[in-house]
Amino acid sequence: MSSHFRSKILLLGLLTLPFTAGSAAFAHGSHGSGGEALEAGEFDFTPIITIEGHGGFDTNLEGDPRHYAIDGMFGGVFEWGLGNGGSFVIEAAVGPALVWGEAEHFYGKAHVDDHGDHDDHEDHGHDDHDHEDHHEDHGDHDDHEDHEDHEDHEDHEDHEDHGHDDHDDHDHEDHDDHDHDDHGHHDHAHGHDTDFKRTDIKGFIQARYAPNDRLSLSLSWNPYYVTQDQGEDIQGLKNELGAKVKWALGDGDLNFALGDGIEDLVNGVYLSVDHRQGWESDGMYVGNYTDPRVGLGFTFGDDEISLMIEAGPRFYVPGSYSGLSQRTDLAGEIALSVPVGDATLFLHWQQTYSWDDAPGWGEGWQHHLGTGVSFSF
Repeated sequence: MSSHFRSKILLLGLLTLPFTAGSAAFAHGSHGSGGEALEAGEFDFTPIITIEGHGGFDTNLEGDPRHYAIDGMFGGVFEWGLGNGGSFVIEAAVGPALVWGEAEHFYGKAHVDDHGDHDDHEDHGHDDHDHEDHHEDHGDHDDHEDHEDHEDHEDHEDHEDHGHDDHDDHDHEDHDDHDHDDHGHHDHAHGHDTDFKRTDIKGFIQARYAPNDRLSLSLSWNPYYVTQDQGEDIQGLKNELGAKVKWALGDGDLNFALGDGIEDLVNGVYLSVDHRQGWESDGMYVGNYTDPRVGLGFTFGDDEISLMIEAGPRFYVPGSYSGLSQRTDLAGEIALSVPVGDATLFLHWQQTYSWDDAPGWGEGWQHHLGTGVSFSF
């Protein structure tokens, strides 16, 4: 508990530092001052500070690994008016990220077995061993550090979190039914915990061109620096590059409080295509995905409370390290923002579902939840 308290004090101290950078709120729909569109030739700069707490929940992996973070992001929005409702915007942010569990990672990262010359962990699966041969084959495992002493799993550290705590109670009939594919499938679940780890540094920069008030094109870079080797995290710079096109079908001003009805839903509908690629801090290429989505945006009342809902397929291509094939997942997001004076409270929930059940990956849901406040000046 004391480390948690010290971490929060550290974050508050960093928030008082007089340096300017970017804000995670940009990713949640902040557009500079958030006021009227600039006229052609006009320029506006808006400093922004954002505090966000968020967590990732990988329920499709064995052990349900999860990680949490508190980000303090400092930045600004540079905006130039182009006329006809258009603009060119550069958004930038940087700040500390207090990490519990493990660092943020690019979507789809497979937890592959890297036990050296143990080529295929699930091939050691006991599917190939019948009950009678199991004891004889223990000798073959004597030189395998991770499988030493299968009869007594009390010393088998890598299996303690795989639900083998009760393995002492298993007779070998049960062991025959124990599908060791799960071991290859989620072999890193044992290393997950939610203790406070360290303070990393993350950033965000995006250039967005909108020729009018309905179409926008953007390029983004999300660097993330892991400050020390810890668990599966390797010290170094993670990188994520993105490109996105968004087109609003209507005027984007669906507000039931102003008399809009269900027949006006098209005013809040938009289409988007988002492509992203990710690299780990050791330079390993994690993969890429493309998200074509249909979204619907609502605005409520004079306070301009905003709700956004979007969903679509995710075409994922994993890196060669994983040995996995490309697949199609389902992805979506729900985001809510509430202006309060010069601040904006926000909440977002990203969810993905994968039907693929493979080594290092699993069928099921992954969730990312975040909430925080953004201050503009």
